[in-house]
Amino acid sequence: MRQGDGFLLVLVLVGIGLSIVDGMTGGGVAGWFQANLPGIAQSIGGKLALAARYLWPILTLPLIMAVLGRFIALPSAWHGFQRSLISFIENVTGAFGGAARWFALGLVVVTAIIVVQRYVFGFASTKLQESVIYMHALLFLLASASTLLADGHVRVDIFYSKASERGKAWIDLLGVYLTLIPMSALILWASTGYMNSTWRILERSRESDGLPFVFLLKTAIPLFAVLMILQGIAMAARSGLKLAGQETPPRPKNLGEGEV
Repeated sequence: MRQGDGFLLVLVLVGIGLSIVDGMTGGGVAGWFQANLPGIAQSIGGKLALAARYLWPILTLPLIMAVLGRFIALPSAWHGFQRSLISFIENVTGAFGGAARWFALGLVVVTAIIVVQRYVFGFASTKLQESVIYMHALLFLLASASTLLADGHVRVDIFYSKASERGKAWIDLLGVYLTLIPMSALILWASTGYMNSTWRILERSRESDGLPFVFLLKTAIPLFAVLMILQGIAMAARSGLKLAGQETPPRPKNLGEGEV
């Protein structure tokens, strides 16, 4: 299985299992979620916000280590911690990106089905049409961090390609702290109220026969910001190790090179 496939398979199996149980209980699962999910989400959100208050200093760790590593020899334990942090974060973002890649195939298949339904059979499904919007949004939002990991985003600077390895490390490090993390943090902060309202009512499609998962789709916005911040930390930590003259951990396998 390729990176992220197991994660996606678990989600699919859980969804199928809940659908079966919901059908057997006459909508019992849906009723339980409707009654309890907003409260559970609010509780989890509050705990995550509290945890973020105490964990935010870790964002500055790669920068501090990069600066200190230029002047003093840091303990090997610090470098080991950075390598472990990089590996953990990159495996997480790689798993999300690996799972999200299937939405590209889904877009092609579902769009073809919609075209055949409409122009051959004269039939249109609102759920299928809305699923295209879901897959398009999730593909870009969830795969952005793994694209950053693979250095697949378009660079607009004219100095990076000609810079030395140490120069590239400084550009990546400063880019993370001056642009990536501030913008991602702004997106995360701006979407907080947005998230509260959509989960409070478990927002669904405005169409009566549409998909009832708008609240989950909107959750991908802050999730995108969190994944980008995490990958930014890993990127900065890699740069910090390079500037300190330390070995960096190997990158995870490319999404298309995993074992089947």
